[in-house]
Order: sequence, then C-alpha cells, then structure tokens
Amino acid sequence: MSSPIEWDIEDFDALRGYLNAQNYVKSDDSVLFQKLPGGVSNRTVRVLWPDGHGWVLKQALAKLRVNVDWFSDPQRIGVEAKALRCLNRLAPPGTTPSFIFEDMTNYLMGMEAIPEEHENWKSVLLSGRIVTNHFEQFGLLLGTIHRQSSESGLELRAAFADTTYFENLRLDPYYFYTALETLEAADFLNRLSEETLRHKDCLVHGDFSPKNTLIRLGKLILLDYEVVHFGDPAFDVGFALTHFLSKAHHLPVQRARLASAAELFWQIYREEIAQLDWAAELETRVVKHTLGCLLARVAGKSPLEYLTVDEKMRQRIVVLALVAQPPTTVADLIADFLHRIETYASN
Repeated sequence: MSSPIEWDIEDFDALRGYLNAQNYVKSDDSVLFQKLPGGVSNRTVRVLWPDGHGWVLKQALAKLRVNVDWFSDPQRIGVEAKALRCLNRLAPPGTTPSFIFEDMTNYLMGMEAIPEEHENWKSVLLSGRIVTNHFEQFGLLLGTIHRQSSESGLELRAAFADTTYFENLRLDPYYFYTALETLEAADFLNRLSEETLRHKDCLVHGDFSPKNTLIRLGKLILLDYEVVHFGDPAFDVGFALTHFLSKAHHLPVQRARLASAAELFWQIYREEIAQLDWAAELETRVVKHTLGCLLARVAGKSPLEYLTVDEKMRQRIVVLALVAQPPTTVADLIADFLHRIETYASN
C-alpha cells in the first residue's frame, strides 16, 4: 500500500494553496469549491471559475467509505487518468469529460467539469423517468468502447493488463466476499471470478452503471474509470443489467418498461460488437455476471442503498434459485428474474 497523502482536497484552504502553487489558479482568481457527493473510493471536488468553466478533482482514498474494512492502493488514480485519456479517443465524441492533469504524488487527477445543467441517470431512473433513448445510447456507448478497444491491438492490451484494482474493488468485495457470506452460491461465484480473469478481450470499464452516468441535453456522459482494465466484456454488461433489474424490482409501476429497456440495451450493445470474434460466446457469461452482481449488490460489501430490507431478501432468494439453473439468454434472464420477483412479492 502506498504512503498516505498529507492533505485533503476537501480542505478548501489547502486545495486553494495547492492550485496556486501549481499555477492552475491565480492568487486573485475568484474560484468556488464544491464537495461532490457519491462514490465511496474518492474525494471529489468541483472547482468553478467566474466565467462558468470548471474542473472536477478526484483524490483516491486508501480506505473506502463503507461499513466494512475495504482497502485499495490510491495509486489507482493513475489508472483512472490513463483510462480517461484513452476513452477520450475511443468513446463516441462528447461521452467522456476531457482529461486535464494528474498528480501521482497526491493521488489526484483533474478533468473537465460537466456544466451544471445535467442530471445523474441513477436519480432519473429512481424517480421513475424511463427514456428509451438513454438505454440505446448506453448500449452503443459500451459497445463502441468494447469494439474499438478490441480492435486497437497489443499496445492497449499491454497498457491495461494489470487487473489488481479490478480484483480489489470488484471481484473481492462483490464475488469473493459474497461467496463467503452466501455459501449456497460460493462455487458459482468462485468459478465465475476465475473465468473472468481468463478472458482478455477488450477494455472493460468495471463500473458501468447509471450512477456513473450524467445526462446533459439528452446525451449520456460516462464517469469513473479507476478499475478500467483489459478483460472480460461480459462483466460490464452484467453489471449494467444488474442496475436495471434491481431498479425494476424496486419500482413495480415501472417494472415492465425497465425490463423492455434493459433488453433494448442488450440488443443495441450486441449489434455493435457482433462482428468481433468473441461475440458469439458472450451471452452465457453475461447471464452469469448479471446473476453474480444481482446477488453481490444485496449480499456483498457494497449493497444497493435504495433496496429495502425485504427487497434485498427477496432478490437474494430469487437469484439463488436462478443460480442453481441459470437461463441461457439475457431475454430469458430478464423475464424469469422479474416473474419470480413478482410471484414472491405476491405470496
């Protein structure tokens, strides 16, 4: 583990002093600082200039802000900075903020701030607003990243070969921890983790969710890249589907629309990567990762905060039943999961 940093960007006096020393902010500049919510692994602050332009600064934490001990080397900020520079080239134009700077000594990076007129997609979905085009964009965004990176050759593969942070922040707290807490699924989750690390197909975001997606002027913008690595594309798809299905579970009035939107996301994504040599055998693993993440988000180190106690219990029971005999297609998984949720809730 790297040495702890000596100052905190949420201390605005210290932050101003740092920005002055680096000549990022002049001593007489009238800038505003705002601590941003969300996320457990970083401190995040917006810096806003009088002309309206701004930066977002992220400082990686060694101990994450959760109720159980969860540690990860803050040197991962270097992965996030490298990944953002890469995605500025690979992702569709305008879907990632521009990279500005990195400072590995202070585990810090800066990027363009998205203008204030935006919404977080997670909040939009939880409010019950289901916009079909957002799911189409999300599928195209992920498919483009996976396809472009898969076709980019050995240099990109080597640059993102290290899976340490993906293991620290995803496999360990999601699959391995859940396996310890849920013995009925232990073999399934342990095998899935091992299988995941064997696949080296494309650049994997590792945190591809509505929480990390902003909407501005109808367009999706993807954030948070600290676990990006060259690995198994099925993890990203299953991770995203988990959020859609968990929200469909939580929002019964919107359940049918969310189910259709989740299937549309998968269809658009699949069309984008259809010509790649690994596409044909992807769906089975997508189903497994969706089940693994659905269970991990109620029994792992980072449970979904919007699910009630009863919903967490229901989701656990339903997923364990599906793990015993997984569906073979994403469409069947969506239909079967929600049918069992409804059946269980009505009993």
